[in-house]
Amino acid sequence: MNKGNNFGRLLLLLLITLSFCLGMYYLPDSVFGMKIKKVDLLSDIRVKPEVLSLDSLRKQLEQPDTIQIDTVAVRDSIIKKTGIDSLALALRDSLYRAMYAEKGADSLGIRIEDYSVGHIALKRFFAALKNNLSVGRPVRVAFLGDSFIEGDIMVGDFRSGMQKKFGGRGVGFIPVTSVAAQFRPTVEQKTEGWITWSMLKDQEHAYTLSGMTFEPKSEKNVLSLKTTNRYPEIETVSSLKLLYEENTNTEMQLVCNGQTDTIREALPPTSTIVQYEKKGTFTEASFAFTRTEGFQVLGVAMEDNDGVIVDNYSLRGNSGMILNRLDSTRCQELDAIRPYDLIVLQYGLNVVSDSVLQYGWYTKHMEEAIRHIQVCFPKADILLLGVSDRGHQVDGNFETMPAVLALLHAQRQTARRTGVAFWNVFGAMGGENSMVRFVENGWASKDYTHLSFRGGKEIATALLNAILLEKDFYDEAEKVAN
Repeated sequence: MNKGNNFGRLLLLLLITLSFCLGMYYLPDSVFGMKIKKVDLLSDIRVKPEVLSLDSLRKQLEQPDTIQIDTVAVRDSIIKKTGIDSLALALRDSLYRAMYAEKGADSLGIRIEDYSVGHIALKRFFAALKNNLSVGRPVRVAFLGDSFIEGDIMVGDFRSGMQKKFGGRGVGFIPVTSVAAQFRPTVEQKTEGWITWSMLKDQEHAYTLSGMTFEPKSEKNVLSLKTTNRYPEIETVSSLKLLYEENTNTEMQLVCNGQTDTIREALPPTSTIVQYEKKGTFTEASFAFTRTEGFQVLGVAMEDNDGVIVDNYSLRGNSGMILNRLDSTRCQELDAIRPYDLIVLQYGLNVVSDSVLQYGWYTKHMEEAIRHIQVCFPKADILLLGVSDRGHQVDGNFETMPAVLALLHAQRQTARRTGVAFWNVFGAMGGENSMVRFVENGWASKDYTHLSFRGGKEIATALLNAILLEKDFYDEAEKVAN
């Protein structure tokens, strides 16, 4: 009798324990903000879908490109547009293979991947750097991206490195205001009395690279800017430029360097992008405007008129796909007064998702966006950056999202389809699970997505080194051709 009771009690205890374990397995990922590790009785033998996904995605990245490109037609088009003969293109192809020992993907982000025929994707940019003393203007780089680069994260260090190497001063273009204005360490900015229009939500205004335009709310508007000592190259500048695109009879008041004198100017009427420029030595500028009906402003540029200028066009929430909505007329107006030699595209964080492993649709949209930029800025080279690592939680630990590898493959295919240069940010970070290391080092935030300024410096240094390595190839190719 007692044996039967004991067996029943044991069985009941086992059932209670099993129920408890099952209950623990179905607990949410967090309770009251505390992360909870799931109890999984079959964890040692279960094959996780993420593992299968990562394995297949790794193989996809290692496979040679399967996209069929009509290289003969592309080569004929390049010869016609650039004047480079077929022998020179063939020599560049051979030299490229000789210098890098292989052609195609770079898993470490050490070098730029050039998917143009003849490997001339950055030819105009490097020519501008080489001739920068004789072109009569600065070499300009436009850095487009999302929140990954806002506040000059990564871009600030990249700009500083380029200016140390090739000359130039100043932060370049600054929008009237932005969500990053309060924590951007490369410029102090105070604004009041402005309406912000963004192409993320608005489809009525015509937009150019910044994706934003601004209108004064009333006669009480302020736009004040002050340089910082974050980098030696941005402490003083010799040129202030106000960029605006609509005006009827606005009057501007400008105070420079905290002086008591006020410069008063009646800004010329316009319906196209123009700039007002003041030359001198500047650390501060404070603008105010009256009679502002119909006045529409893009921003201010603080810079020198030589060397290298890097403009940060970050727009939080931008996937990159809306770039095909840039107004070609407005862009060509901007290009006329602010010609770009290189346009860098950093996107992907707003697209990558745990639930999506096929990004053919994104490839299609980004291909359209890149081709549209090529129409808007026909003299600029384009460098597409691959997505960075991003972590998600699996059984209490953070690991690379499989979707990152899928999107990286799609982005590389986009570069190949459009014949532009590509750089592997994921590889430069260290590949799989590198975001975990970045967080542990204090180089990224604990959302396992965004870099800190220190992490941005690591990526900027790697990008600068990759560009300089690619420049060595171009310099060598010029010697061979001559």
